[in-house]
Amino acid sequence: MTRLMCYGFLLLALVAAPWMGLYPVLGTKILCYALFACAFHLLLGYTGLASLGHAAFLGVGGYVAGYGIKAWALSPELALLAGLSVGALMGLIMGYVSIRRSGIYFTMITLALAQLVYFLCVQIPQTGGEDGLQGIDRGLLFGVIDLHNDRVMYYTTLTIGVAAFLFIARVVRSPFGQALTAIKDNEPRAVSLGYHPDRYKLLVFTLSAALTGLAGALKAIGLGFVTLSDVHWMTSGHALLMTLVGGLGTLSGPVVGAVVLVTLENKIGELGALLAGVTGIGWFTTLGESVMMIMGIVFVICVLAFRRGIMGEFDALRRRVRTPNPAPEPQS
Repeated sequence: MTRLMCYGFLLLALVAAPWMGLYPVLGTKILCYALFACAFHLLLGYTGLASLGHAAFLGVGGYVAGYGIKAWALSPELALLAGLSVGALMGLIMGYVSIRRSGIYFTMITLALAQLVYFLCVQIPQTGGEDGLQGIDRGLLFGVIDLHNDRVMYYTTLTIGVAAFLFIARVVRSPFGQALTAIKDNEPRAVSLGYHPDRYKLLVFTLSAALTGLAGALKAIGLGFVTLSDVHWMTSGHALLMTLVGGLGTLSGPVVGAVVLVTLENKIGELGALLAGVTGIGWFTTLGESVMMIMGIVFVICVLAFRRGIMGEFDALRRRVRTPNPAPEPQS
C-alpha cells in the first residue's frame, strides 16, 4: 500500500507539474528521458546486463520518426510506431551479437556497435549530418489531438510513459521477469533448472531497445529536432547515471533519477546566475558551461553517500520504520 501511494504521489506530481511552473517542453524532455532510463533499467536492473549501446536505439528511433514525418508525411502515431519497430529490430540484431558474452565484454561489444551506428549517422545524408534533423512537425495524433500545444504534447508523452511503465512493471512481476532475476543472480543454477539464458537475454534486450526507440521518437516529435548527441555513447552514460542516482532495482528509481538530473542539467545555468547575483562572485555564471563536471560530482556523491540511490534509500528507510526492532540473529 505504501508503495502504491508513492507511485500515486509521483504520478500526481507529474500531472500537476505544468500548472506548478514547469515549462511543458522541459517536462516533455524529462518524460522522454525517464522512459529511456526505465527501458535501460529493465536490462541492467533485472538482468544484470550493462549496455553502453542504448543511445543508438534512442537516436535512430528519433531519426526514423523525424525523417518519416519530414520526408514521408507520416502521422505522429505512425512515426512513433516506426521508431519503436526500428528500435526492436536493431535490438534483435545487436542483442544477438552481444549476448554471447557477459560482463565487461558484453558492455564493450554494445559500445562498439553503438559507435558504428554513430559514424553511420554522421555519414548518411538523411540524418542531416552534424546539423541533425530540424523543424520536425508534431502534427495531429490520430487526426484529432493537436500536438502543437505544448501542454497537450506533455500529457500525451505522460500517457505513453505511464503505459510503458505499467508494461515494464508487468514484465518484471511476471514469470518471465522472475526468470530474468534468477539468471542475474545465478546463471548456472538457472541453466540447471532448464532455462535458456541466451533466449531470455535476447528477448529482454529487444524489449528494452524497442522502448528506447519509442522514447527517441517521442523526444524527436516533442522537441522538434534530433542531433548526433542523441546517438552518442555518452547518452547511454546518462541513462546509467539516471538509473544509479534514482535507485538500481527499483521501478520508480529511473523516473526519479531522470527528473533530478534533467532538471539539474537545464537549471544549472539559472542557479549559477542566481548565486553570482547573491554572492557577487562572477565565477558562478560559468556553471552552465560545466554541466558534465557537475554531473560527475553528483554521481560521486551518490555513490559515496547514497549507494542505493534515492528510491533505494527511501525503501530502506521505510523497511527500518516498519521493523524498528529486528529479531536478533540466533547464537551459534
